[in-house]
Amino acid sequence: MAVTIEDLYRNYGLLADASKDNISQHKDAYQVILNGVKGGPKEKRLAAQFIPKFFSSFPEMADAAINAQLDLCEDEDVSIRRQAIKELPRFATGENILRVADILTQLLQTDDTAEFNQVNAALVSIFKIDARGTLGGLFSQILQGEDIVRERAIKFLSGKLKTLPEDVMTKEVEDYVFAETKKVLEDVTGEEFVLLMRLVSGLRVLQTVNGRQQLVELVVEQAFLEQALNPADPDTVDRLLQCTRQALPLFSKNVHSTRFVTYFCEHVLPNLSTLTSPVAELDIQLEVLKLLAEMSPFCGDMDKLEPNLNMLFTKLLEFMPLPPEEVENGENSANEEPKLQFSYVECLLFSFHQLGKKLPDFLIDKVDAEQLKDFKIRLQYFARGLQVYIRQLRVALQGKTGDALKTEENKIKVVALKITNNINVLIKDLFHNPPSFKSTVTLSWKPVQKTEAVAPKRPSGEEMGSSGSTKKQISPQSRRDARQIYNPPSGKYSATIGNFNYGEDEDFGGVTKIFSNPFWISGLEITLGKLCGAI
Repeated sequence: MAVTIEDLYRNYGLLADASKDNISQHKDAYQVILNGVKGGPKEKRLAAQFIPKFFSSFPEMADAAINAQLDLCEDEDVSIRRQAIKELPRFATGENILRVADILTQLLQTDDTAEFNQVNAALVSIFKIDARGTLGGLFSQILQGEDIVRERAIKFLSGKLKTLPEDVMTKEVEDYVFAETKKVLEDVTGEEFVLLMRLVSGLRVLQTVNGRQQLVELVVEQAFLEQALNPADPDTVDRLLQCTRQALPLFSKNVHSTRFVTYFCEHVLPNLSTLTSPVAELDIQLEVLKLLAEMSPFCGDMDKLEPNLNMLFTKLLEFMPLPPEEVENGENSANEEPKLQFSYVECLLFSFHQLGKKLPDFLIDKVDAEQLKDFKIRLQYFARGLQVYIRQLRVALQGKTGDALKTEENKIKVVALKITNNINVLIKDLFHNPPSFKSTVTLSWKPVQKTEAVAPKRPSGEEMGSSGSTKKQISPQSRRDARQIYNPPSGKYSATIGNFNYGEDEDFGGVTKIFSNPFWISGLEITLGKLCGAI
């Protein structure tokens, strides 16, 4: 005989009126309420509310009660499902917490937005009851559940854990999260890897030098740095890029990037021109060079420093052309003038400058005289082109502020000025005798640091003067903590254009002619006339 509304209310009243000592004697009344899940929509909605209310009074019927509530969570009527899900946290006591968390995690696969939000709220609610037990249910499904459940459970953890207070996310709980995450990372997709690294990178227990080093070790394992790079395999290239992006914000003066920098020098740079991009819109060569430049300040002692510096030097020569040949009357030959690929050169020159600090005599002792002479000719040609661009860019931007600098054309000019100024400062250092590696620059795509957020301001290239000497230097590594977290882009990649304060640079040598070769920035070719306007 089916249970009616009247049956449910009558037995509810019987249980509600029973004393705490005597309520356990009314198992039959509670069974009637459990049987309500087999009734019609009204009976089911009442059962969804009544079952959890008396759940704790009948521990011997716990399995039956949870199963009954679970039946309601899977009902065809979405309103009944939502009501049953809303009440599920009331079952999360003692040994039942793991099972409830497991059930809620499976329910994340729903496509109903309101129901999905209800599941999320219920999971957060039981976190506050027993975080460790809740995590057990979530990680159980991540490791063994269906793909859709695994995906949504990982996204839940990545987004919600950072919002929980410290009294919930204790050290013991965070240690458990890290241990379980390492298990999951043994077999993950690229998207899962990014989400899981975001999850563990936010754990308070890992906000120490030792903690960041452990995170770097995790990334190293995923990056397969012990294997040679297959430049023709886009998945292999993408894995390396993703891992490097995740490692970048972890590097500091105490947590070194040496293994990544070494791998880039030994395996990536030699194959730079043959790398297969995982994304059609991505300039893979520029992306790789930018990552290498960002890592280079945090490189520690390197076993093969000289060969790696030599590889950087060789690659730098490829992007720094010789001046065009001149015919007898002093005019340029009919051959097209070389393209000055400033974005690439900024990255390579910065990386060479950073590693060069570790072997300052490289250009003097390790490069033969003819090669050094060739290098200086290339530097001088590049420097002359720089002065033309810098001067014309300043004229084009002079007097422009606020909204005027926000137009697409002026944004390009601002970044172009940053790039050319950076290269100019670094070239000046290399022209010292002996070469100097003392100047500091901020890479053009990195945000300008606010004064109040960092230690005393580092001297700029202009403040240092042509000699490169200055008072006590502020190491770029000491500013590590003020660096903004590197957010890896997904899909289409782009560089951030930051604000820039314009200063005056001394001219490097005399400018004897205005070059008409195209300007390259972030892989985009822009003619000088378009970039600077009619001068």
